[in-house]
Amino acid sequence: MMIQIPTKAIAFDCEYVGVGIEGKDNMLARISIVNMYGHCIYDKYVKPVEKIIDYRTAISGIRPKPFQKVQLEVHKLLTNRIVVGHSLKNDFKVLNLSHPRKLIRDTANYVPFRKALQIVKTPSLKLLAKKLLGIDIQSGEHDSITDARVAMKLYIMHRNRWENDIHR
Repeated sequence: MMIQIPTKAIAFDCEYVGVGIEGKDNMLARISIVNMYGHCIYDKYVKPVEKIIDYRTAISGIRPKPFQKVQLEVHKLLTNRIVVGHSLKNDFKVLNLSHPRKLIRDTANYVPFRKALQIVKTPSLKLLAKKLLGIDIQSGEHDSITDARVAMKLYIMHRNRWENDIHR
């Protein structure tokens, strides 16, 4: 098995389960990280620290790891790297992590994507994938590896302009 290494930019996505009253609060259940080449460098299921009220998906074969260990491992992978993803605010929240704003590339907030689609509201990753990459995702269960790969593809396609916009 070849070990995949992190690159200067990495993309991640999280999947959640519902906890709290009526299962309306999000708790991390899975996190996946891919490098710039779309190779998965981290993929872990997490045993939530609260009682799960709503699984939201039919997840099987979960090998949970304690949340604190996953949080530390993810923090180490993200440190000093450009982090790419879609609606990363939610993912950082469930991880209870922060990241320097200058190193975040969030496809949900990238204005040129909205202009290309001629929309005002925040586009879904599914819409961006369909319209800008010509691929269908999320037709059933969400897959955090696929979602991270799609976010990275969008970033790579627009990286030069995106980085130029940031460094102005």
